[in-house]
Amino acid sequence: MTSDFEFEMEFCRSILKRDAENAATIEMLAGYCTKAGNIDEGLELDQRFVQLQPDNAVGHYNLACSLALKNRSEDAISTLRTAFEKGYRDFGWMMEDADLKGLHDNPAFSALLAEFRVQQ
Repeated sequence: MTSDFEFEMEFCRSILKRDAENAATIEMLAGYCTKAGNIDEGLELDQRFVQLQPDNAVGHYNLACSLALKNRSEDAISTLRTAFEKGYRDFGWMMEDADLKGLHDNPAFSALLAEFRVQQ
């Protein structure tokens, strides 16, 4: 079975063969991999992205999503904290993002949201 994102993923991979540190392409490929169900590859790419752009709040948010999808709740919540510290504040999307659904009943997730919503 081929993914709906197979063309896009192969295109991004071809760019990365020539420019392995192209952060924008790494970010795109991570998203495509996650959407296609390649969670492990998406996680690795999200980790590479935040290494290249450590101050990118959305990058940390995406990494948290990948960690949540791998049922690594503690790591996901810690990484969400970093995303918030870097400026991520789209709380509405977080509550709808299917990648984070597994965290919604976690008291540490609720406490983190409450802490940063107060700071808005």
